[in-house]
Amino acid sequence: YDYIYLGDTGRSPYGNRSFKTIHEYTWECVQWLLKQDCPLIILACNTASAKALRTIQQQDLKTADPAKRVLGVIRPTAEVIGNYTKTKEIGVLGTKGTVQSGSYLIEIENFFPDIKVHQQACPLWVPLIETGEYDKPGADYFVKLYLDQLLAQSPNIDTILLACTHYPLLQEKIKAYLPAGINIVSQGDIVAKSLVDYLQRHPNIKEKLTITSSKQFFTTSDDTADFDHHASMFFSTPVQSDYVSVK
Repeated sequence: YDYIYLGDTGRSPYGNRSFKTIHEYTWECVQWLLKQDCPLIILACNTASAKALRTIQQQDLKTADPAKRVLGVIRPTAEVIGNYTKTKEIGVLGTKGTVQSGSYLIEIENFFPDIKVHQQACPLWVPLIETGEYDKPGADYFVKLYLDQLLAQSPNIDTILLACTHYPLLQEKIKAYLPAGINIVSQGDIVAKSLVDYLQRHPNIKEKLTITSSKQFFTTSDDTADFDHHASMFFSTPVQSDYVSVK
C-alpha cells in the first residue's frame, strides 16, 4: 500500500498536554491528511488515540468527510493483550496523558474482565528518545525509576505493554532492568495485523487504497534533518521528509 506519514514533531510531545489541546492538534493533522485524499488514517499515537480519537470519529469526521475512516492503536492492542499473561496481571507503561485517560483500563476490561491492569506514567521517556539520549547511560536512571514504580504495584505482573509508539527504542534497556520471565509487548505487529483484518472486513475502504509502494514523509518541524534522523531509527531505513504546516 501507499503511505503518507505525518509527524507533528513541531508540537510534540503530546503526552503532558490537555485533552482540548491534544484534540485540536490531532484534528488539524487529520484534516491535513484528509486533504491529501487519504481514505484511511491511523493515529499511531496512544495519547492521541486516548484523548482525541472518539471525538474525531463521532463528531468531526461525520461533518468533514464521513466516507473516510480514522482508527487508533488502543483498541486493537486491548483486544489481544490478555493472551500474553498467565498471572492475569498486566503492567501498562505510557505517557501521562494516556495513563490519565484510563483508556487501557476501560478497553482491556471490555475484552478481559478477569485481568488486573497496573499503569505507570513515564513522562521523561519520550523526551529522552526525541533528544537522542535514549541509548546513553544517563537514560538508565529514568528507565529503572519508572519500572521500579510499576513493579512495586504488584509482584504478580508478568506482562508489560509499551503503550507508546516511541518506547520500543528503549526496549533493550527496559529488558535489562526487568526480572526474568516478564513479557514485553510492543504494538507494531499487533496494530499491523489488526489493520490487515480491518481491511478484509471493510472491502469498501480497501478498494480505495492505492498500491504502488509509495512512502511520503512530512513533518510540522522546520528542522527536517532532525526529523529524518529520528524517523530513520524507527523505520530502519533512510528517510527524507518535507516540512508542512497543518494550521
